[in-house]
Amino acid sequence: MPTLPDLPLPDNPRLAANITHFARALRKAGLPAGPGRVIDAIRAVQAAGFTSKTDFYWTLHACFVARPEQRTVFAQIFRLYWRDPRFLEHMMALLLPSIKGVQEERAAAPAERRAAEALLDGAMQDVPDLPEAEPTEIRVDASRTASTTEKLKSLDFEQMTTAEMAQAKRLIAEIRLPVRPLLSRRTQPAPRGRHPDWRATMRRSLRRGGEIDRLCHRQRRTRWPNLVALCDISGSMSAYSRAVLHFLHAASNHKGAGWAQVHSFTFGTRLTNITRHLRQRDVDAALKAAGHQAQDWEGGTRIGACLHEFNRDWSRRVLGQGAVVLLITDGLDRDDTGLLAREIERLHLSARRLIWLNPLLRWDGFAPRAGGIRAILPHVDSLRAGHNIASLQALAEALGRPDDIGEKARLMDMLRDDDG
Repeated sequence: MPTLPDLPLPDNPRLAANITHFARALRKAGLPAGPGRVIDAIRAVQAAGFTSKTDFYWTLHACFVARPEQRTVFAQIFRLYWRDPRFLEHMMALLLPSIKGVQEERAAAPAERRAAEALLDGAMQDVPDLPEAEPTEIRVDASRTASTTEKLKSLDFEQMTTAEMAQAKRLIAEIRLPVRPLLSRRTQPAPRGRHPDWRATMRRSLRRGGEIDRLCHRQRRTRWPNLVALCDISGSMSAYSRAVLHFLHAASNHKGAGWAQVHSFTFGTRLTNITRHLRQRDVDAALKAAGHQAQDWEGGTRIGACLHEFNRDWSRRVLGQGAVVLLITDGLDRDDTGLLAREIERLHLSARRLIWLNPLLRWDGFAPRAGGIRAILPHVDSLRAGHNIASLQALAEALGRPDDIGEKARLMDMLRDDDG
């Protein structure tokens, strides 16, 4: 719990209304603070009293927090709402880095920005609008214009503002990666199976004196593949890797996606396994923990060496049972292209499908001239862009089509023309 000085009680306190507004801020930040919990919180404070700041904190904590990942959001909103008399300036400092608040300059903690946005939205609604001199009526024909969401889907991640990126992250979290189940070699009993089960038929007949009244059947089992993501976090990919990590966090925490497991790795100058961090439900805490472990953010690129480390240490652990591999990189490698060609070929042979997301495909005149791109291109099953929300949605649709190759055919023709 944060430690801040006590606040003087007002002459005409409105504790029930403040608790209700506090619960509304929690609900905007993602906590399930419904009317029932608000009533329970008011009754709990009435029973526990309002004399001790520690008792008041843990009383509301017991009413509104149900999961461990919700503690950080609750603590930030409680500190901003109940403890800091100038919380509005502090929230503005969190949302706009150019405005200095009452706190010292520091990076926002996990879920703190989300808490500030939730509280600021509620606070700004109470501010009256300034009177205008003369209202001007403007009529715009929007019959053939695109909506704000559609424009945002086609906007490049690198060109987004802070507000647009925040809205894009919410849209990314709603994208699902559907996958078809795989047929296993193992079978299971099924009344309408295609394969006769002679052993079960004979065992059934023994219970009837050797008479066979019907045949037992079996069918092949279905299993779900793994999803393995290798995300480039070098300097040229920093704007895209953060958006893709939000995408991978949503895939890791969505139980109905169909994937058996989602394994996530980052690489720049070295390989880092961030699977455990992305399984946290709070996206802010998950990305902060992943950033602490991956020390090569916005550094150089050694794709061949990192793929060699993955093939040596992790391929047998995570690529079993028909795993699908997502390679998110621009292919601009500074190391030996011969090593990269060997390692990407080995990765392709170990995976069921290898899909390459390259943000450089956003350029109309893109051609495979870099050595790293020429080494990777022949060994991928599909090549797709990964620079905006629309491209990630197209990836989700492409995963349901095993024959999808994306832009690979066009670039392979260009590669053959250059070699010829």
